[in-house]
Amino acid sequence: MSAPVPSGKTDRGRFFEDFKLGETLRHATPRTLTAGDQALYIALTGSRFALQSADSFARALGLPAAPIDDLLVFHTVFGKSVPDISLNAVANLGYAGCVFGAPVFPGDTLSADSQVIGLKENSNRKTGVVTVRTTGRNQRGETVLGYIRWVMVSKRDPASPAPPPETPDLPDSVAAADLYVPAGLDLSKYDCALAGSPHLWDDYSVGERIDHVDGMTVEEAEHQMATRLYQNTAKVHFNLHVAAAGRFGRRIVYGGHVISLARALSFNGLGNGFRLAAINGGRHVAPCFAGDTVYAWSEVRDKIALPGRTDVGALRLRTLAAKERPAGDFPATGDNGGQADPALILDLDYTVLMPRR
Repeated sequence: MSAPVPSGKTDRGRFFEDFKLGETLRHATPRTLTAGDQALYIALTGSRFALQSADSFARALGLPAAPIDDLLVFHTVFGKSVPDISLNAVANLGYAGCVFGAPVFPGDTLSADSQVIGLKENSNRKTGVVTVRTTGRNQRGETVLGYIRWVMVSKRDPASPAPPPETPDLPDSVAAADLYVPAGLDLSKYDCALAGSPHLWDDYSVGERIDHVDGMTVEEAEHQMATRLYQNTAKVHFNLHVAAAGRFGRRIVYGGHVISLARALSFNGLGNGFRLAAINGGRHVAPCFAGDTVYAWSEVRDKIALPGRTDVGALRLRTLAAKERPAGDFPATGDNGGQADPALILDLDYTVLMPRR
């Protein structure tokens, strides 16, 4: 009897040689975000920022309701791209040029597409780096998020020919003119007591370092539930049968979940950073696993005055997350030729909006 032949109807994901420079990929599945998603996100991350927590707080500032957390928007759009881009990824390497656009409110439906803007085979010929520009839109076609990311993807056949290498130029940061302030936002009634912090944009100094003090232990069930919330299907986060045979022998925590934990921890010291406006760049320095306890600290890289606004400014921040190590002495980053602290797992350069006095 001959062996059964697979039908070919299942999707095993793209390998490096399946990508074509310049092609645009439309991602399934549109997702309507609700207040329930927001509540679950808070349960999984502990985020406490007032604007995303209370309709009354948001309405006092001229918005129709509490917007969906910016990182929940990011992860939802990111999750759409995983089956088409990184299902067979070895590692997600970094982000650049991420701009948060129109705010997302409960009831909005998000969809996403990605354009391939870079391809480069690695020297081992077993993998290659794919760079894409991903755009998320709401049901009205408004851009809610756009970003560049690059990911190392396995080849199906190491002997297959590689395309000519193409590595795009990446922006160092998002310009002040490109930072989006939500329409109708009026900060004249911003309540610092309700927001949980007395410190406004004027109170921070370039070079200032902030220990966020608190730590959060990652639970196996929680990080997998968070990743499922974003419909991210990457095998390394869920499939222990496959992961056990891999380099680490266990499931890896989705790097975006670490970003969310670091952002939630940053509330203690940056509680008035009410909106994530941009991710200038970032990398996952090392993997995080269930059972690890995450700590974080931030450095103020720049204070940005926004064109035409005296009520709101932007802080460019660099947040470092470490595992199994409190950050009170600011674990070394490895800049200027030094050695990075082995506990570091995240190095994120991003920009937040903050009220001015």
